[in-house]
Amino acid sequence: MKRLPLAGIRVLDLTNVIAGPLASYQLALMGADVIKIEVPGIGDLSRKMGADAAAGKRGMGTSYLAFNANKKSIALNLKDARGKDVFRRLAGTADVVLENFRPGAMERLGLSADSLLSLNPRLIYCAVSGFGQTGPLAERASYDQIIQGYAGLMSLTGDAETAPMKAGLVVCDTTAAITAAFAIAAALVRRNATGEGEIIDVSMLDCALASMSSWVISSYLNAGYVPKPIGNHSQTSAPSGTFRTGDGPLNIVNNEQKQFAATCDALGVPALKDDPRFRERDDRMRNQAALQSVLEAQLATDTAAAWEAKLVAAGVPAGPVYTVPQIADHPQMRERGQLQTVHVPALDRDVQVVGAGFRLGGEAMPITAPPPALGEHTRAVLAEAGFDAAEIAALAEAGVI
Repeated sequence: MKRLPLAGIRVLDLTNVIAGPLASYQLALMGADVIKIEVPGIGDLSRKMGADAAAGKRGMGTSYLAFNANKKSIALNLKDARGKDVFRRLAGTADVVLENFRPGAMERLGLSADSLLSLNPRLIYCAVSGFGQTGPLAERASYDQIIQGYAGLMSLTGDAETAPMKAGLVVCDTTAAITAAFAIAAALVRRNATGEGEIIDVSMLDCALASMSSWVISSYLNAGYVPKPIGNHSQTSAPSGTFRTGDGPLNIVNNEQKQFAATCDALGVPALKDDPRFRERDDRMRNQAALQSVLEAQLATDTAAAWEAKLVAAGVPAGPVYTVPQIADHPQMRERGQLQTVHVPALDRDVQVVGAGFRLGGEAMPITAPPPALGEHTRAVLAEAGFDAAEIAALAEAGVI
């Protein structure tokens, strides 16, 4: 592979669990030298989390394995004055500091963004939090489900009987993480032109609203439409959603008039194209329930796979409703290199990790190192930063590292 786009960029990563670690993982996959700074003897909370209890006891929980490959780990006590001095020394030559503490925590440690930029004016400082660094909710602790509730996302998930319901993944954490990685990359580009560092404030709530803006938020703000939970069907078009077939569910999407016509032909019900209840988009939206009933009566005559093939051949977007094992085993994942295998010495076995979600020059971002053991790189990183053997030994003796 060519030189990775963030090769030579050093990131000091103070984050825990998902929103921060996924952001730094994206940077690491793009070649950044990510140094994970963890509390001695404790480490990232996700080290103990996940479905494999035995791995969690070894500090390699499945939640930790997900987002920490290609990183280094140092153990450093930031509550100790000597630990703060070590961090400042590292920050003096770093390119990025990333943290997801509650707002105000870094100031209380004496490591505020302003103080670090005074030491290193080229530094990019990124803080990820639930509500951002300002506003009446800023100092609230937050988790993904809290933000899903605040954002209105839960009110739209499910149907009229089951809503509110949380999404099946930590969508607000992950949206904030990708946003943070994007913002950091953008700030690095500008720094290359101006030489100036930056302070980035990423709010999980802001990111959730940004991700909901296209249909949900914009329709309310600009048309006064209050969205309602409608289960597996679209807020804006019909027939678009999940439909029952002879042996299971099938997703079908009709965003354009020509797709509706093609759907009717592919399903063998061409007369629906001229039915006044379904002729135009607005007609179909008003009569969604009736349209679903007619279509599902026809779909019940064959399997989901058979109908998928016919619809796709007709140019209609359609696809199955897979389980996680089914998509994990799908050849598309292997062909794309989105699932990669790495050996983890702490577990004495290989594990699989999910990659960056994009390819550069036709190649997936490579997994080159396993998620590190707690403090695995402490001495090497400090030595590279100019600490001599005696200094490192004294820090270890004092429990600072």
